Amino acid sequence: MGKQIWKPGNMLYPLPAVMVSTADRNGEDNIITVAWTGTVCTNPAMLYISVRPERYSYHMIRESGEFAVNLTTERLAKATDWCGVRSGRDADKWKETGLTRGKAERLQFAPVIEECPVNIECRVTEVKELGSHHMFLAEVLAVQAEEECMREDGKFELNSAGLIAYSHGEYFSLGESHGRFGWSVKKEKKR
Repeated sequence: MGKQIWKPGNMLYPLPAVMVSTADRNGEDNIITVAWTGTVCTNPAMLYISVRPERYSYHMIRESGEFAVNLTTERLAKATDWCGVRSGRDADKWKETGLTRGKAERLQFAPVIEECPVNIECRVTEVKELGSHHMFLAEVLAVQAEEECMREDGKFELNSAGLIAYSHGEYFSLGESHGRFGWSVKKEKKR
């Protein structure tokens, strides 16, 4: 079986499909769907999002220096897509999707999305102007986690929340587990 050689492009899939909520310093807020996001560092906790400068939310993030990454679920797939293909210049995304503004614990301007099982509150530490997208490096200031995702033993069970991912233009539910971190080298117990 052969392989074709293509021009350089981003084929790193799947990616998380998240809704980013933000606001400017005057209280104008918006939701933008982002797939260009990921973990940067554990200690301090940091992540990034990449946004095109022409997007309506871009100036809000740049001005306020804050945003919330809101994890999405199967139940929120339509709202996730809608917030990615409609502009906040033309529509009130909160009203049109029925999503609820929530109070962030550590952010001054940006709200969180109540319906999302996890809200990650972020403060921008650096903006890297990379080309078509500018990358916002951000420190995680707080995380709000849905209590319904907590197991009786106190462990947070995010995998039961029905998270979705984005892969090459489509949204997918996360599937079955194929192992746990470290399982490939775990020694079997002797009988």
